[in-house]
Amino acid sequence: MTLSAKPIALVTGGNRGIGLAIAQELQAGGFHVVVTHRSGAAPEGFDAIRMDVTSSESVDQGFSEIEAKFGVPEVIVANAGITKDTLVMRMSDEDFLDVIDANLTGAFRVARRATRGMLKLKRGRLIFVGSVVGSIGSAGQVNYSASKSGLVGMARSFARELGSRGITANVIAPGFVETDMTAELDEKRRTEIAGSVPLGRFCSAEEIAGVVGFIASEKASYITGAVIPVDGGLGMGH
Repeated sequence: MTLSAKPIALVTGGNRGIGLAIAQELQAGGFHVVVTHRSGAAPEGFDAIRMDVTSSESVDQGFSEIEAKFGVPEVIVANAGITKDTLVMRMSDEDFLDVIDANLTGAFRVARRATRGMLKLKRGRLIFVGSVVGSIGSAGQVNYSASKSGLVGMARSFARELGSRGITANVIAPGFVETDMTAELDEKRRTEIAGSVPLGRFCSAEEIAGVVGFIASEKASYITGAVIPVDGGLGMGH
């Protein structure tokens, strides 16, 4: 076992998309980045562990493994999440609860376990990846919007509870992002979506990652309990 000489950053769901871009940004910023993945392959160039955020046992085992191999994570990016979009009249209890469990309760499980080590370090960054729809809503996404809205109250409660110990908690709220999923939309729908954004385009994963990198840095040491929009003006600060 060789503990890392660099500060440890953990990115849940960091094996692809926004999570991978965040992992790359933090690695470039001098962190020893560990990513979690529930399925698929681990990304090249990163230490990775399997973690299912819907299981407290899996989360605890994952953190224990990281702490034993590398040290205590002092930056946590709770990025793992799912969608089960459908109109509310067709949304089952399972559709609603599964999304809440993965996106909101999953983030809670990770943050709760992370604070154990952060309290000993007397420093830390809890960074939750939310969404603009947590503030402005979205048709067909009652479950997803509720989960992302819940992150705001949770992060602000973490901020109040842990601030005196040097631990900050913030939410990054992306708007429409260029992902594999949005790439499959037809051109007409893409144009409609982009037209609803004041900046007139989708956000890149790298733009989100850059903001996460800033919040994880010493430059953001006095920012906590904040919701930082990266949405091209779609939510107008909400």
